[in-house]
Amino acid sequence: MGGVAGFGPVSPDPDEPLFHEPWERDVLAITLAMGARGLWTLDESRFARESIPANDYLTIGYYRIWLQALEDLLSAKAVITKGELERFADEGTVSADRVRCPKPLLQAESVAPALAAGAPVDREPEGGAAKFQPGQRVRARHKESTAHTRLPAYVQSHCGEIVAVHGYHVFADAQAAGEGESPQWLYNVRFCAEKLWGESSARSVHIDCWEPYLEAVSDE
Repeated sequence: MGGVAGFGPVSPDPDEPLFHEPWERDVLAITLAMGARGLWTLDESRFARESIPANDYLTIGYYRIWLQALEDLLSAKAVITKGELERFADEGTVSADRVRCPKPLLQAESVAPALAAGAPVDREPEGGAAKFQPGQRVRARHKESTAHTRLPAYVQSHCGEIVAVHGYHVFADAQAAGEGESPQWLYNVRFCAEKLWGESSARSVHIDCWEPYLEAVSDE
């Protein structure tokens, strides 16, 4: 919600526990275990959470959002139906039929190494050099879309400056839509905080932006 008008300042609790209830820990564990089976990508899981109706998203809490998204993904990928989920909640039973998963079950002892290793998303460049270079002025495009994007609304239509070229990376927008990796050049772009929010500030905001998010502009 960072940068969205009307929600007030972000005020984290320095003493907030990792989990408020034991079931939250279980939801995280199940989400990690299922994500490791290879039935969906990280970007698809993010999009599933974003697709929860706004009234629910803003009221049900962080891990209930994760749980709802997990149930939706399991249903969408035909791993388990909504009826089976309800029957399991009532009776503790599930169907014997199972969807074949691309990857093996993530064992408990493998969780920490798997999280530490991550899943690299940099790829070998194809189709020529990066369009933009450090020091170049760019504008973040305005995106009229309900699909997944990593471009924050608060920088759209604003100008910034390329700070670094990160390389050629999996394009989150495409992967979230099930369209494959579609790698694109990825840049770090510096925006003036005062230009974004109208407050007197010398601070800058750095956003990582894929090339399709950006267009060149002349010096202003």
